[in-house]
Amino acid sequence: MKQMIQLLKEIGLPYAYNHFGEGNAPEPPFICYLYPQTDNFSADGVVYLKKNQVNLELYTDKKAVTLEQQVESILDGNNTFYNKSEVYIESEKMYEVLYQFTLEVDYEK
Repeated sequence: MKQMIQLLKEIGLPYAYNHFGEGNAPEPPFICYLYPQTDNFSADGVVYLKKNQVNLELYTDKKAVTLEQQVESILDGNNTFYNKSEVYIESEKMYEVLYQFTLEVDYEK
């Protein structure tokens, strides 16, 4: 989890896990992220490497190519392999650029 927070701080946009509370969302751009499932490595019924799949959702009110390049540069700089997709949410009048990747679980000690 620590690694994810460091990535978010490096990106430098407001962020929340899953969603901002009603009435608390900042003006775009902002990020929501969540861990929809795991991608653990195991053998003989034992998990040896815990990994979370991550959805990092970048929300903007207009197409923001430069901002996307900045986010991708940070992911690249952290050796994070990602897949990217995009959708325009008509009801919100916003773009959502989705980055999906996995991160090793790094619990703070």
